[in-house]
Amino acid sequence: MSAPVLTGPPAELDDLSVWPASTARLPGGNLSVGGVSLTDVAERFDTPAYVLDESEVRARCRTYRAAFPDADVLYAAKAFLSRAMARWIDEEGLGLDACSAGELELAVMAGFPAARIVLHGNAKSPRDIETALRLGVGRIVVDSPSEIARLAAQVGSGGRQKVMVRVVPGVSAGGHEKIRTGTDGQKFGLSLTDGSAQHAIARVLGQPQLELTGLHCHIGSQITDVKPYLVAVRRMVGLMARIKESHGVTFPELDMGGGHGVAYRAGESAMDLTALAHRLNGELSASCAAAGLPVPRLVIEPGRAVAAPAGVAVYRVLAVKPTGSTMFVAVDGGMSDNPRPALYGARYAPRLIGRSATAEPVATTVVGRHCEAGDILAADVLLPGDVRPGDLLAVPVSGAYQLSMASDYNLVGRPPVVAVHDGSARLLVRRETQEDFRRRDIGV
Repeated sequence: MSAPVLTGPPAELDDLSVWPASTARLPGGNLSVGGVSLTDVAERFDTPAYVLDESEVRARCRTYRAAFPDADVLYAAKAFLSRAMARWIDEEGLGLDACSAGELELAVMAGFPAARIVLHGNAKSPRDIETALRLGVGRIVVDSPSEIARLAAQVGSGGRQKVMVRVVPGVSAGGHEKIRTGTDGQKFGLSLTDGSAQHAIARVLGQPQLELTGLHCHIGSQITDVKPYLVAVRRMVGLMARIKESHGVTFPELDMGGGHGVAYRAGESAMDLTALAHRLNGELSASCAAAGLPVPRLVIEPGRAVAAPAGVAVYRVLAVKPTGSTMFVAVDGGMSDNPRPALYGARYAPRLIGRSATAEPVATTVVGRHCEAGDILAADVLLPGDVRPGDLLAVPVSGAYQLSMASDYNLVGRPPVVAVHDGSARLLVRRETQEDFRRRDIGV
């Protein structure tokens, strides 16, 4: 049975609103990003491949600096990190939010100033803490009671480390339940409602090796509404006022985390950074005035909103198979290089590139090559009805939480990352090879 033909304006398939600003249409149905043809990337670097637009990354960093001129803006390395990315972030004046010794070492090796790095993590290993202390990170965020004594012990009697305490403010926000972190019942932070946060703060204040500079919270990810942040600010300021009353301590910093949403498909909502900055700063000032507190320095931690729109994934079609009423298009990547659809239902808008198509668009499900029924990259999307093996598909908004969450499932190997800028392309991260697997496997 053939797939149903869906009618829709050609503009729907040709919409470039979620692509990098440098994206341009080329003859023959091709696109360029950063002045580089995507088909040329596929020919030179093979597929799958990730294309990262350096200018888009830098522009988004500058947008944050302009929107929050008086705040510390930390890029969340978990979205995507490489030595080049660390250098771009540094040159644009952002700090870095890291979650492991590996991220710390990579960033510092790239020349990123350790003093502008904050270490997060709900379960920091002794190596994570040792690395942070050895490198001299600016802040360590305390996430659990057991971490306090362990951290103080590793600092030692002659040292002093600046820390923050991660508070769960009881605010639900985020695009999926698996990325909502502002409410009780999940693994991050210390609860405001049951007193865990207050108890941890008191314990930290009692440790001479630890200097508590402020509070931290992160309410979720892929948030497009400003209101949850305002509620969180009010609750965090309320806690700061109670701490001042009970301990006589005024905190100079308040970290409101990140989670700012982006549009993955044309027509979707994204966080309005200008509105967020205006209302967040206004709420912070008003809440502090009402509580009789000085306004602390604001810290924010965007990751996805910097990296995701700067990335494009390029795949080659391996098979086209009508099954019942569904047209399956299988590509040479999948859940090993992008687990987000399988993890929490992320939705993308693939586009045919490299040739002009005259066939009517049909409902298509783009799947990966892995041995899982859930290996779906994009369900019920429009592609030309004549899509065939050998074609190239490009997927925008692929710069965050794809390669950083990639795996070696089926020993396929992780794709490379190719930076494009001013008409040139260069390799940032090479493709993982079969030789890499052989070298790691030393058992007999």
